[in-house]
Amino acid sequence: MNTISKMIIPLFVLFVIFYGYRKKIMIYDTFLEGAKEGLITVFHIFPAILAMVFAINIFLNSHLLEKIFSLFIPFFNKINIPVEILPMAFVRPISGTASLAIMNTIFANFGPDSFVGRLASTIQGCTDTTIYVLALYFGSIKINKTRYALTTGLFADLIGIIASFIIVHLIF
Repeated sequence: MNTISKMIIPLFVLFVIFYGYRKKIMIYDTFLEGAKEGLITVFHIFPAILAMVFAINIFLNSHLLEKIFSLFIPFFNKINIPVEILPMAFVRPISGTASLAIMNTIFANFGPDSFVGRLASTIQGCTDTTIYVLALYFGSIKINKTRYALTTGLFADLIGIIASFIIVHLIF
């Protein structure tokens, strides 16, 4: 199995080259044209990514989440929701990397097979990085008015988080 997985990409590249040759396509010129378009895309996307990473780092380093969530500890304890999961649930729509870091901390403190670890894993799979996706894709093609995309995406994330709590409570 390991040998097959190492051969898939080189075989695919050879297939593309052979197919292009059979169709009489200028393979190298087409490759250079695609590489040029890729660099142009990176050039257009880079400012949006840089701004998003900068904003996320400022937000996370301010430790504002911990201060806000500490106010709600009694409420979440009454409804059996571990407070340790709240920063991840809040950060997940903003940044996948930051939510993975929080999930890694949860795994280190509680273990991946704990209730909190399973809940973190389920939230990671049930939600998306909505704000990051909107900033990246809408920023790359210069869309300024997102209309309902942000609201719909965040609502879908909220439903995913609620569904994660329900599913993990029912199964585990």
